[in-house]
Amino acid sequence: MAKNNVKRESIAINDIIKRAKGDKVQFIHLQFTDLNGHLKGVTIPITKLDAALHDGIWFDGSSIEGFMRIFESDMYLKLDPETYAVIPWTLRNESQAVVARFMCDVYMPDGTPFEGDPRYILKRQLERAKKFGFTFNVGPELEFFLFRKENGRLNPLPHDNAGYFDQTSDLAMEIRQEMTNALHGFGIDVEALHHEVAVGQHEIDFRYAEALKIADQAVTLKFTLKWIASHHSLHATFMPKPIRGINGSGMHVHQSIFNSEGKNLFFDPKDDYHLSDMAKYFIQGQLTHIKAMNAILNPTINSYKRLVVGYEAPVYIAWGQRNRSALIRIPRYTPGREKSVRAELRCPDPTANPYLAFAVMLAAGLDGIEKKKMPPKPIEENIYEFSEEEAKKRKVDILPRDITEALDHLSKDSVIREALGDFAYEKFRVLKLSEWDDYRMQVTQWEIDEYLEKY
Repeated sequence: MAKNNVKRESIAINDIIKRAKGDKVQFIHLQFTDLNGHLKGVTIPITKLDAALHDGIWFDGSSIEGFMRIFESDMYLKLDPETYAVIPWTLRNESQAVVARFMCDVYMPDGTPFEGDPRYILKRQLERAKKFGFTFNVGPELEFFLFRKENGRLNPLPHDNAGYFDQTSDLAMEIRQEMTNALHGFGIDVEALHHEVAVGQHEIDFRYAEALKIADQAVTLKFTLKWIASHHSLHATFMPKPIRGINGSGMHVHQSIFNSEGKNLFFDPKDDYHLSDMAKYFIQGQLTHIKAMNAILNPTINSYKRLVVGYEAPVYIAWGQRNRSALIRIPRYTPGREKSVRAELRCPDPTANPYLAFAVMLAAGLDGIEKKKMPPKPIEENIYEFSEEEAKKRKVDILPRDITEALDHLSKDSVIREALGDFAYEKFRVLKLSEWDDYRMQVTQWEIDEYLEKY
């Protein structure tokens, strides 16, 4: 059996090498992320692809944020053949080298997966779901801003006074279309592209699929959008709140669980919301653990400047169908589209590492399914209009107000900590507290304006 597996793997490797040669690839980017979700990688010439596919590529893990210490730094990358893709913009110019990429898993010298590899952390949760016979599908909506670089400053695109779904004929329309074509080149199925609510803000959505595939695609989307923007002398940013006083950028995530036969286990035709008991258990699991999850789903100091009342950001821990002020929304069911029944988690932002985000979302949902506890009644009123007394009466809690509060909840939540693993949890906590210490020691212009003349 082992020999047959080796033979099949060898055939797959030979197929990839043939494809790369057929695509006239000259260089290969081997990509992975650190705990913060920042894309990392190393480039090899095509002549080294065969060896890399068989043996991996060694690198120094001590130089990567949240990885190993200097005296235990040897690690290697194992290429995932299913993620092979030619980088579309390298095909445009015949004088330019054609470059392909692979997403990679990080391994230790003894051949075991590196427990701090975000991709491995998600894989571990997906394997847990697989034991139940589940496939976890997600469909994220990533929002971003386009800024023009002028004299070292970033300004919103000129003449962009558009709002949500506005059809314009400015540069942003062309750039969104160019971005979509590039994503198609990576094999990413873009479903919609449009202007968002705020000036200079945009959104590109892609079709749902199994969580590991979508996490790879989310990383690729950020990489692609930033590259294309830079070649128009623009900057694409996924920073949650780059401009005070207007809506920030989120990453709403649509979630569902299918069985091995492709049936959506969240669907129940007899329920008022067309939700199965399993779906409701899943929702309750996320409502229970959301405060701890928030450290992963909204991992920067700036994240919490988006999570305030008044800018369409969901800060109240509740669920509903029509209610866009709720943390979890159930999109309206369309007859005949049972597979589209899903739960939309609305609080994550696009600075979240998608591998870690999907891992903790699944862990919380599975915990709810295992405990079989129903969520509270859905709330369909606009929670933003609740008084403090009404919110307390309805037992509607709110998300953490800053990263330190979220980290405190994470430290006390065994389910979410176990999903991350001890190594990743400790590294992540140190990274975030260091970020907070650096922030709290800054003296901002607001403080100068507020205090200098008063005291």
